[in-house]
Amino acid sequence: MDWPFGILLLLGMMLVGIPIGFAMMLVGLVGVASIIGIEPSLSLLGQTYFDNARNYSLSVLPLFLIMGNFVVQSGIAEDLYKAANAWLRHWRGGLAMATVVACGGFSSVCGSSLATAATMTKISLPSMRKYGYPDGLATASVAAGGTLGILIPPSVILVFYGIITQQDIGKLFLAGVIPGLLGVVGYMAAVRLTLVFGGVTLPVEEKLPLGDRIRALKGVAGALLLFAFVMGGIYFGVFTVTEAAGIGAAGAFLLTLLRGRLGLRATFQTLFDTAKMTAMMFFILFGALVFSNYVNLSGMTADLQAFLAALGAHPLLLIVAIALIYVVLGCVLESLSMIVLTVPIFYPVVAAAGFDLIWFGIFVVLVTEISYITPPVGMNAFVVRSVARTVRLGAIFKGLVPFVAMDLVRVVLLVALPAMALFLPRSM
Repeated sequence: MDWPFGILLLLGMMLVGIPIGFAMMLVGLVGVASIIGIEPSLSLLGQTYFDNARNYSLSVLPLFLIMGNFVVQSGIAEDLYKAANAWLRHWRGGLAMATVVACGGFSSVCGSSLATAATMTKISLPSMRKYGYPDGLATASVAAGGTLGILIPPSVILVFYGIITQQDIGKLFLAGVIPGLLGVVGYMAAVRLTLVFGGVTLPVEEKLPLGDRIRALKGVAGALLLFAFVMGGIYFGVFTVTEAAGIGAAGAFLLTLLRGRLGLRATFQTLFDTAKMTAMMFFILFGALVFSNYVNLSGMTADLQAFLAALGAHPLLLIVAIALIYVVLGCVLESLSMIVLTVPIFYPVVAAAGFDLIWFGIFVVLVTEISYITPPVGMNAFVVRSVARTVRLGAIFKGLVPFVAMDLVRVVLLVALPAMALFLPRSM
């Protein structure tokens, strides 16, 4: 089966509602069978599932998932918001900026964009409405801040990318730190731009004394220490990423326990949710790996490389083309589906063009972030809308325009300054 037909078949199966993990596995199996025969392809299929299911490095995924679930259970998001508000309340638009900062902090120990958006909507939206923040700005700051969950480590998306491309997950985590912090700053700038160009006048609260601001950090000290310990251990080589995930999960459990938010029922529910999410993600990941076998055997990578060489395309044009493809796919697919569908196709071509695959992982996540807050499948916007039912979806997307603009600026900076992502991994 030629690869163009295989791609069309996969897209057709997804279009009729077949789960992406099953669709990729089936297309990969049929495609490989058409090349090497049915018996070897079935053997390869079984070997792919068996070898990866017992792969020690894959234990990082459920460990980071359970870490995030325990952090959500701990209720620390409210303390993060209060601490950020204590430091930013005297700024114009301080509540929206505090929301962005709290989202960044929560992402650093949660790793899920959707969980961040849902949690912070419940906490921050009532306060912003109380002080007269427009619905568009209030909801957009939460939806955009939530996208940081797939970039600021630990990130499930980066784990998937690392496994598919066989890149060091620890280096990917470190590579996401500086672009993630830059995202927080950019979103704060987007809040200010919204106020300036929208002509919005908001009340400004009195600046708290330094002592009160420092005391406000007490409630988030545990989360900050947990993040610093996990990432610091990876950076200095004290432990591996898998060991860091285990330490993070244990630390999140202890943090939740000490905050009195972990009963027997809640513990079992957290474990059950983690097991269910792990099974779903493993099925998607293994399907992507089977599809990757088909991509390699079908000659798709060589054909794409030959096509680019015939065009005489500059490597930068390749990156621009990939970015445009992600923007288009973001209109019909959510982020995880885009990653597992496209990365097996793109990463060999990108590597052959001379790009660093660690850098490319951050680039892919940044472009994917945009799909979380752009119509028609802006998942974070829909999550915020599901909590704030009185806000129109159109108002949320309209409020997100300056935040999307800041994301585009960040993508341009990453392409122009690759060291933004590669400095920390190279200094490990």
